[in-house]
Amino acid sequence: MAVGHDAREAMMTGRRSDGTPVRRPLSPHLQVYDMLQMTSALSISHRITGCAWAFGLIFLVWWLGAAAAGPRAFHNAAWYFSSWLGVLVLFGMTGAAWYHTLNGIRHLAWDAGWGFDIPTTYRSGRWVLIGTAVATVLTWIIAIVAWAR
Repeated sequence: MAVGHDAREAMMTGRRSDGTPVRRPLSPHLQVYDMLQMTSALSISHRITGCAWAFGLIFLVWWLGAAAAGPRAFHNAAWYFSSWLGVLVLFGMTGAAWYHTLNGIRHLAWDAGWGFDIPTTYRSGRWVLIGTAVATVLTWIIAIVAWAR
């Protein structure tokens, strides 16, 4: 009986510029990460909120374009953003903005060499989550109070 070869083996071999063979290491993939571990979950969430920010730029461009296009276009955009779906999108974008910002500050602290030990990593992760919730709710309270005036 023939022994099957792992298809990934082909991706691990290569040649140097002088033609000598070399084995390349494979990067770990999602299977090696514990998705319920706080550090993994926060890292993945940071990337997801970065993508959400990029997607949210579509709404910003739509709103700015509608403001430049005239009263009718702006009225249509304002109608969408005041609908339940628009408010939900804006609330989600607010949460994504705060999370990505606070976790980005955490990453800057890591770049400065602070917070690599496990207890500090978990503590700063908890503070990012708490800060995101508090800042998102405070942002909306301030916005609603200012809008109601």
